[in-house]
Amino acid sequence: MRARLIIISLVILFGYQAIGQMNSSVLDPKTKTSMLMGYCDKEGLQKGEYGAYFDSQYDIYKPSQGIISKLQNKLNDYEITIVLGTWCIDSKREVPHFYRVINEAGYNDKRVKVIAVDKRKEAVLVDISKMNIEKVPTFIIYKDDKEVGRIIETPKKTLEHDLWKIIK
Repeated sequence: MRARLIIISLVILFGYQAIGQMNSSVLDPKTKTSMLMGYCDKEGLQKGEYGAYFDSQYDIYKPSQGIISKLQNKLNDYEITIVLGTWCIDSKREVPHFYRVINEAGYNDKRVKVIAVDKRKEAVLVDISKMNIEKVPTFIIYKDDKEVGRIIETPKKTLEHDLWKIIK
């Protein structure tokens, strides 16, 4: 009995440690599909089921080049955090579009902090409680460690326009 408890404890411990790694995935208990959880990067978003959405949405999005040229001169002064759900249809559409915008603006996407959450908007080993996330995706823009704006779920106009409105 004691050996069984130790084994179960180790499985739980190593499972949670795996979630703490970059691009970790867990199985959604209801849908039985894999979803990313915790910290991610662009490479992780381009893999698996989410990756098929990512690549196709990235390729079809054509941001306004007029606004992209404005972003090129200013965007590097900002830090970006994206909170998303790989299970969420808005995240499947808007996150690849956002990456297209920042890539065309010359922003190094390795600087983007990406946090994947479950349907309760929790990231298990990543505490996002102070971010006040109600909907995903949420794109949070920071300057000098202070939040200056966010785009929540879908843009009001376009991602590039809303981003420009935040940083101009």
